[in-house]
Amino acid sequence: MGFIDGCLQRILTRLRLKDNKREINTWTGAVTKHTQITQCPFVVFDTELSGLDPAKDFIVSIGAVKMTGGVIHISKEFYRLIMPAGELTKTNIEIHGIMPEELENQEDIELVLSEFLEFIRDSVLVGHFVHIDLKFLNRITKQLYGKGLINPAIDTHNLHEWLCENGMEFKRHYHGVSNKTNLFAIAQRYGITIESTHNALNDALMTALLFQRFIYFLRAEGINTLGELLDVGRV
Repeated sequence: MGFIDGCLQRILTRLRLKDNKREINTWTGAVTKHTQITQCPFVVFDTELSGLDPAKDFIVSIGAVKMTGGVIHISKEFYRLIMPAGELTKTNIEIHGIMPEELENQEDIELVLSEFLEFIRDSVLVGHFVHIDLKFLNRITKQLYGKGLINPAIDTHNLHEWLCENGMEFKRHYHGVSNKTNLFAIAQRYGITIESTHNALNDALMTALLFQRFIYFLRAEGINTLGELLDVGRV
């Protein structure tokens, strides 16, 4: 998308928000529990936050990438910095590396959220400890639209725990499992490296690569449909 096209898209999005602010439609039911994992649309995402308390903290960036089954669509990515809804502290700047001046001229959460909701339409959400990201997103969607997201969500941490307990092929292949649960440690354990972490898009890509690997071993255990995947990885 060119610069002018991008500007026009943002203007149209603002007009839609103004005219129909309360509408939210990210899950139409086109994907069902019987959909094969290989055909299922996923959006793997991550957020960078000012802290972990949804009541007082806020989102500073969102990164996401689309997948179909185990195929990662590198060209279909989403990354936005967000105008802060409060003051960034030295501690959280040290974690995510985003300086206040980088956010001064960014779009506010209302517009970014509208674009993100369009990006995730009819997709199953995937993240690592994704319940944290969802708490922040749902607090904002409830404020703006009156309700939270209804897209099914998968936690790669839960998938990892299930495979550690039940994945015979998984355990044979890796000869033991990681005792650490954070995204970077698990990804390293299974041979996935990304140059920079604590960047929402890079972390989303790392999670997608991890999810891609888990899908392979889940299918070896007879998990082939979205319903079966949700049974072992649902948030």
